[in-house]
Amino acid sequence: MRISKSVNMSETVYGESVARPRAIAAVNEVVASRLILVIAMVTGTFLRIWQIDAMGFNTDEAVYAGQAAAIAHVPGLSDIFPVFRAHPLLFQSLLSLIYRIHFSDLLGRLLAVVIGLSTVLVTYKLGKTLYGRLPGALAATFLALMPYHVIVSRQVLLDGLMTFFATLTFYTLAQFGKTHRPAWLFAAGACLGMTFLSKETSIIMIGCVFVFLALAPEVRTRIRDLIMAVVIMGVTIAPFPISLMLAGSSSTGSNYLVWQLFRRPNHEWSFYLTILPPAIGILVIIVAIVGIYFLRHEHSWREKLLLAWIFVPFAFFEIWPVKGYQYLLPIAPAVALLAGRALGRWILNAKRTRFTSPIRTFFNQPGLYWLLTVAVVISLGFTSWKQIQPRTSTEFLAGTGGVAGGREAGLWIEENVPIKAHFMTIGPSMANIIEFYGVHLAYGLAVSPNPLHRNPSYDPILNPDLQIRNSELQYLVWDSFSAARSPFFADKLMGYVNKYNGRVVHTETITVKDMLGNTVVKPVIIIYEVYP
Repeated sequence: MRISKSVNMSETVYGESVARPRAIAAVNEVVASRLILVIAMVTGTFLRIWQIDAMGFNTDEAVYAGQAAAIAHVPGLSDIFPVFRAHPLLFQSLLSLIYRIHFSDLLGRLLAVVIGLSTVLVTYKLGKTLYGRLPGALAATFLALMPYHVIVSRQVLLDGLMTFFATLTFYTLAQFGKTHRPAWLFAAGACLGMTFLSKETSIIMIGCVFVFLALAPEVRTRIRDLIMAVVIMGVTIAPFPISLMLAGSSSTGSNYLVWQLFRRPNHEWSFYLTILPPAIGILVIIVAIVGIYFLRHEHSWREKLLLAWIFVPFAFFEIWPVKGYQYLLPIAPAVALLAGRALGRWILNAKRTRFTSPIRTFFNQPGLYWLLTVAVVISLGFTSWKQIQPRTSTEFLAGTGGVAGGREAGLWIEENVPIKAHFMTIGPSMANIIEFYGVHLAYGLAVSPNPLHRNPSYDPILNPDLQIRNSELQYLVWDSFSAARSPFFADKLMGYVNKYNGRVVHTETITVKDMLGNTVVKPVIIIYEVYP
């Protein structure tokens, strides 16, 4: 009896000696994860609001903010911007609630920041659900500092809200994968519908969901539950087409779809292969890929979920001839999660296995992976910091920021130009900015008169000569951004300026450095008044 008692006591002591370090490690992981998440949210907030109002809207921001202003019945803008143009109205409707209280372009961007930071939190929750607290916190940190997400979530664009609901969709799918409760699958259908209401191109996310369910037989799904989820998604989406029909604007959506399907390519096929890696973070991508390989023995439905989330949208937009900088933003949280999974696993698993090989022992040090994590964070933060500085160049990629001088030129127009005056610009980009800030109608010379070759939201100038001679167009606007993209139409506009005795009435400039390092004042927007 004494012997057995002593054995039991030794087992108890041994159990306590094993359990205590594990409990301490678990507490340390919780504390570290919370600290990392707090740092991520603070730094992510700083990067998103630093000089956020230094420049005015770009063309897409002007359109979406103009729609929100029309919904909120902001005087002047409600007569210029139609409520129904090309996209669903979820973001614009949210922004209109703010505009009913106070109208400001800064408030629109701050709403985008709140949505972006909410996506960071959902990414943490998703990472915690899939892999634990530390991988989730690291993934949230990578997304919070990622240049791609920082840049887009500082702008009044639809892609930030679309990314939020896409991430929420995959969070509900992850919960379904863990619990097998149909309610989570139904929630995924509702979130997927909200993703579509944010931006219609997110319909491709349906493909991600079905690819995941097809490749993950361990996640058992009943056909009737799947049908119910699809029905819920359809009910969630229904208000948009119904509102289009009731407003008599159903042709707008169909015309826009036809134009998108048959429009000319706007970038080379290699656009995403060259633009996305620096924007997402080259180290983040490398860590994610290396983690997939070295942790392949741990592969489960979780990795299938993330890989389907990445590859389906990437393949679609790579094949689709129309490419935009922000179109692939929804895949950013998935890449961050894969990188967070790899570093989190390596940090937590280090020291648990002892190796006799010096090389394996070296790669089994937690400090090594913490240093790698710091390197990834510094590289992301440094790149984002450079990207968010006020632009000192007239050349930039559409979707990466505001247009220099656009707001200032628009405000000058509002204060100094007669109310009924109309403007001709090189393209629709500057026309949208003038309409938003200047509260005057503007038309792009580059807009094609052929309905198949233009965005149906824009009206073409059918006969510029005649309209100038009849004083229907009184002001012509040259801008460096549009001139660089469409030199032919820039030359054509300047031809009308010379032909009709154009006189410079306003100029917006920026200060830049030339190739020799000298300071040069360069015009970015020139407004001409023409005299037929």
